Amino acid sequence: MDVREVERLGGDLADFTVDVFGSLTRVGWQDRAGQYVRGLMVDGRRKSIQPMAGRLPGVHDQALNHFVTNSPWDVVPVRRRLAVRMDEAIGPAAWALDDTGWLKCGTASPGVARQYTGTAGKVTNCQIGVSLNLVTDAASCPVDWRLFLPESWDPASPAAAADVDVRRARSQIPDEVGHREKWRLGLDMIDEVIGWGLTPPVIVTDAGYGDSGEFRHGLTERGLSYVVQIATTIGVQQQEAARTAPPAAWTGRRPALRYRSPATSVKDLVLSHGAAAARSVSWRDGSRTRASRPVKMRSRFVFLRVRPAGRTLLAAHRDQDLPEAWLIAEWPPERDEPTKYWLSNLPATTPKRTLIRWAKLRWRIEHDYRELKTGLGLDHYEGRTWQGWHHHVTLVSAAHAFCTLQRLDPKAPAPA
Repeated sequence: MDVREVERLGGDLADFTVDVFGSLTRVGWQDRAGQYVRGLMVDGRRKSIQPMAGRLPGVHDQALNHFVTNSPWDVVPVRRRLAVRMDEAIGPAAWALDDTGWLKCGTASPGVARQYTGTAGKVTNCQIGVSLNLVTDAASCPVDWRLFLPESWDPASPAAAADVDVRRARSQIPDEVGHREKWRLGLDMIDEVIGWGLTPPVIVTDAGYGDSGEFRHGLTERGLSYVVQIATTIGVQQQEAARTAPPAAWTGRRPALRYRSPATSVKDLVLSHGAAAARSVSWRDGSRTRASRPVKMRSRFVFLRVRPAGRTLLAAHRDQDLPEAWLIAEWPPERDEPTKYWLSNLPATTPKRTLIRWAKLRWRIEHDYRELKTGLGLDHYEGRTWQGWHHHVTLVSAAHAFCTLQRLDPKAPAPA
């Protein structure tokens, strides 16, 4: 949007700022928050503080920088209000968990290290942020964030860098914050947002989280439903697999029942059923049209009931049968083998179309990341403090939420 478009939305933005940033009670803080959000929405090649301030009349970059980098305002009540408001506005069909990268050149930014990021598709020097997004087919919004700290940034880790204490002090990382796996950060955020009074319909993730048996078990322990993408190598027992005693005779204590056959990879199991097991399923309207009507998104899928295996699940169900789950494989008609796999703990009675709709719904978070970066400057922040990073991503989330609310309002001019 250009400056005039943003100014035309000034009344709505002022009301939004008072609502979402109501916890910022010090004089001038809400004004600064509104200025920053406006700066993020105004068109411009860079959305770092100095260029943004230069585009907005009467805004001083030093004051804006102090607000984002040094002012001690708490992001939690802001995110809580944002989550509650967006939950009411969009009625999320799922909560999506994922991460994205900030490509960096130096070593001073908190959490920066050589690590893999899907942003670059390779191992490179970057920061990784993990987000929890409320999603539907038509709208979505990030409502919580964590900055991932690699082990090199954790003084308690054997892999800590030699200058870790200096780097942490310079970045103002709290002493209690250390390395924590991304899937644990995801569970932390889910717990936090549930603590704000919201209830997830279902959790959707890519294989970066779905491959973790600990993560899936953590969701099940919390009573949460999930549809998560997984790698082809994840092992499962077939639905009819049963635990048995060893065939040899024994004396003394009766041996424990266990699965005698090794787990099968999901790829091998689906291939053993063949392409004939796939069925055509449509799940939503696509962007293409035919005879002025939207064409349904459609593909072919294999649906199997299985028992996910792995050390975590075997240990958690030591004297029990492994729980059943859905194994879903997308097998397009033009391909020789499936292209994607998912696991879900939803009931066996769940309609197939519902399963696929949730499996495919994770695409919204990719849409969010593109918009957050290309339109709202998510990865343009140049500060080097822990607090500044969290302030920035919270303000960007607020800008994204405001744009989403404007799109959902039929009376409002659509943000560019």
